[in-house]
Amino acid sequence: MDGLARIEGGMKVLYEEITDKVIKAFYEVYNKLGYGFLEKVYENALMIELKKQGLQALQQEAINVYYDKENVGEYFADVVVNGVIIIELKSVETIREEHLKQLQNYLKATKIEVGLLLNFGKKPEFKRIIFTNDRKNP
Repeated sequence: MDGLARIEGGMKVLYEEITDKVIKAFYEVYNKLGYGFLEKVYENALMIELKKQGLQALQQEAINVYYDKENVGEYFADVVVNGVIIIELKSVETIREEHLKQLQNYLKATKIEVGLLLNFGKKPEFKRIIFTNDRKNP
């Protein structure tokens, strides 16, 4: 089962097997392309690696955002994997708080509970965010 898995920092890690494959694909792309390309280049390369890992991934998936049950707009997730993980890609010096907040907001707007922020910066870095549905406003 790939739902709830091990405990990390006192919190259960959701979809550990899938996130491990995504992170492996991330490092594969980074090791081959290195630093300095636009995010779209990394996104396209990551899609190739995710498929090699046997994952189903959709690029630029439209996600509606609601306020008081009314649609107030949409955003486009860089990649959604197996319908359970949102990937936000960056190609910046380092991950900043606003990047994490952006991904957290994406998770709030959906039923998806796991987000991965992948940065193809000078040094590869990633952050995993878990925002469970029981913490979201209905």
